[in-house]
Amino acid sequence: MKRNLNRWIFPILVGLTFSCVPKRQFVELEMKADRTIRDRDSLKAINARLTVENTELKSELGLLRNDAQQSRDNLAEQIDSMRFYRSQYNLLSSINQELVRRIDEINRGVESENRQMLSELMQLKEDLTLREEKLRKLRDSLSVERRNLTMMKARLDDRNQILTSLDSLLKIKEQNLAEQSKKIAELQDVLQQKDRAVSELKDKVAKALVGFQNEGLKVEHRNGKVYVSMDEKLLFKSGRYDIDGRGRDALKRLSEVLAENKDVNIIIEGHTDDVPFNGRGEIKDNWDLSTKRATSVVRVLLENKGLSPDRVMAAGRAEFQPLVKGKTPEIRAKNRRTEIILTPKLDELLKILEAN
Repeated sequence: MKRNLNRWIFPILVGLTFSCVPKRQFVELEMKADRTIRDRDSLKAINARLTVENTELKSELGLLRNDAQQSRDNLAEQIDSMRFYRSQYNLLSSINQELVRRIDEINRGVESENRQMLSELMQLKEDLTLREEKLRKLRDSLSVERRNLTMMKARLDDRNQILTSLDSLLKIKEQNLAEQSKKIAELQDVLQQKDRAVSELKDKVAKALVGFQNEGLKVEHRNGKVYVSMDEKLLFKSGRYDIDGRGRDALKRLSEVLAENKDVNIIIEGHTDDVPFNGRGEIKDNWDLSTKRATSVVRVLLENKGLSPDRVMAAGRAEFQPLVKGKTPEIRAKNRRTEIILTPKLDELLKILEAN
């Protein structure tokens, strides 16, 4: 509109000044006016482009800040994991030292028994030598001492039998010690395999769910198991047990990992806060709500046909296993969660323990 106004004003001014302004100056003024208009339009275009670039730079700055925050969160999680693995290593080292100590005690006991039996054996051999010497001396009086000789032979047979029994007992003890050492080694190997399997499973699950870490989802390795904890806000609306879209996406990704790792048992536990449920509709109380939520998670996981139903178990815990004790809204929000507990099957370890 301003440009159109300039177009009307300019001819009027020219008309008013034409009689006193030379034609050359008039042309120059007209050219300057056109250049001014072009420069103004050019500056407007540059200003619009700079405005767009400024908006894009602000958007990129926001993304960079989000990436930096996520990197700090990942670093903190890695530090926690390192501390946990260090404590597990110290625990296993302590167990290993205790096993070595017990094996040394067993070895010392066996060596002591061996020395004692060897001493008795040498004593018995000395006794046999003495009796043989007496037998040689009494050979001339064989008829008189026949009864004594018969008794001595009987004693000799008894002592030989004792020696044979001692040899058999020694062999049995050596065999038992070898079997115990073998079983201990097998048990240690199975425990190491279990720990490796749990660690690998935790890494696979965390990798599959990496996009949900900032949405109330946490993956932990505790007590030889993998815990996938999901806040209520990720899966359910308040007082409901039907799963929202974002939570369904997370469960589908988890089901793919579980379908590939078939030697893992799965327990789904629903947890609520300590606020009594008002019993509206079909839900009676917190027990009912937590159980229905756990069952809903099971149904979503089993949509993956590669996941066998006999590996899955659902349980409702209501408010009786809180993460944190307290009555504040923040603490109650932490306690409203669903935990998926993943445990590698221990068939091989159970066989070794049953054999013992």
